Amino acid sequence: MGHGIAETFALVGYQISLYEVNEQVRTSVMGAMKQELDFMAENGMITQDDVAAALGRITLFDNLKDAVSDADYVIEAAPEILSLKQDMFAELDRLCKPACVLASNTSSLALDDMMVKVSPERKAKMMVCHWYNPAHLMPLVELSFFGNMPEDTFREVAAIYEKAGKQTAKILKDVPGLVANRIQQGVAREVFSIIEQGIANPEDVDKALKFGPAFRYATTGQLEVSDMGGLDIWCTVGDNLLAVMDNRQCANPLLREKVAAGQLGIKSGEGFFAYPAEQVPELKNAFHRRLIQQLQASKNYIV
Repeated sequence: MGHGIAETFALVGYQISLYEVNEQVRTSVMGAMKQELDFMAENGMITQDDVAAALGRITLFDNLKDAVSDADYVIEAAPEILSLKQDMFAELDRLCKPACVLASNTSSLALDDMMVKVSPERKAKMMVCHWYNPAHLMPLVELSFFGNMPEDTFREVAAIYEKAGKQTAKILKDVPGLVANRIQQGVAREVFSIIEQGIANPEDVDKALKFGPAFRYATTGQLEVSDMGGLDIWCTVGDNLLAVMDNRQCANPLLREKVAAGQLGIKSGEGFFAYPAEQVPELKNAFHRRLIQQLQASKNYIV
């Protein structure tokens, strides 16, 4: 997700240093960013002048010291391996100037665990910034405020995201999954269970979600939905339904069966739906196009 984060900030005028350790990725990442930005331009979100300007603000590095020595804000998007992140933050603590804020794009690793090797002074300038994929299109970023960082520092960081057009959620406790992923997993658990039980086929389950709850959720959060419907109604329905809904503490067996069979979704050609190889590029474009349309529509209801 690193390059999506880079292009997001570059689009609004920030100078970006992009460090990539993998040589193969490093040789292709500028092309990948241009492709994504061109697609945004083709769909009316930005202009081709914006594309050229954004790419001109991104400098690619193969040396970490050179990339971060003058940085004010550093985001790592490395694999979710705790030891890797611990070592990386220790190195960043050493290489970055004292005022630099360090952030991790994660929702599964605890901030306290990731910063065990950094100085006490740096701990006051570390945070989690959890982006949603694809980073350049999804408007949500969850920002940690776990007690290690002063309020004024948090506000300065949040302002950067707001300038980039992101909606920030301030997360007060360091729990696995933070907020959005926990909500998403709750929905996913019941969706997978409904398929497993044969209650409806995949097409109709997705239709029920898209044009039922998700249709409202695009403009209205769960708590406002509850208030609009009446908390007494939600209390009664909860008593009636929750006892018979899925409450497993692990992934659905149906998912394990599909994974074991190599049915991983679009990347393998089949998941709950089929993805013929010749259709994959356009299916991905259609997915991103819908996100762009929703992002454009969201300007009508963001308060």
